[in-house]
Amino acid sequence: MPKQTFLNLPDEKRQTVVNAAIDEFAEYGFESASINRIVANSGISKGSFYQYFDDKMDVFKYLMDVIAQEKTEFFKGKHPPSPGLGIFGYFRWMIKTGMEFNSTNPKLVKAIARVLLGEGMYYGQIFNDVRKKTMDTLVTMIQHAKQNGEIDPSVDEKVAATVMDTWSNVISNSILQEGMQKKDIVKWVRTPKTQKYIDDMLSIMEHGLRNVKASSIDDAGKEE
Repeated sequence: MPKQTFLNLPDEKRQTVVNAAIDEFAEYGFESASINRIVANSGISKGSFYQYFDDKMDVFKYLMDVIAQEKTEFFKGKHPPSPGLGIFGYFRWMIKTGMEFNSTNPKLVKAIARVLLGEGMYYGQIFNDVRKKTMDTLVTMIQHAKQNGEIDPSVDEKVAATVMDTWSNVISNSILQEGMQKKDIVKWVRTPKTQKYIDDMLSIMEHGLRNVKASSIDDAGKEE
């Protein structure tokens, strides 16, 4: 966590340091990120940096807190279109609303995604608590869906949660990478083409790739 000296900075100066850190991680990831570049691009001395943070991991964790707070605030005013949505409808709403959030601050989201997903830190010990929180939420959703008869009761809940979590990350990354090339990413995310792409990705997750007719043919062959 940042030191009190950083929190005591004027808002404008504090935001300049944050922006420099966002640009650094978005461009270089974590391993190649340079404190020297963050210092140079934010107009502070290296000594000042260490008065604000312990190291670059400390900076990155602060960005994680920033995006978590912004996302919580963003979702406060958002509600599913219907209280009776099943798990797949609710998951679709979560993904699409999440993409709306991502499009409002794409550089910060890119910085976080590059480090967590691009460099695999999301699956390591350092951010194990972040992944565990997501997985626990998904497992609870899956348990309720089983009780409602939406999901096969024999499905392993942790495996299903891993599939949903991975699918969510794939969709978000895919949309973000392409959207960053657009002049107006917010407008682009809302286009029918982009929304259909998200729907198609989620449909494959929900229904799978296998052709039902092909499945029937295989079953008939086994009976013979």
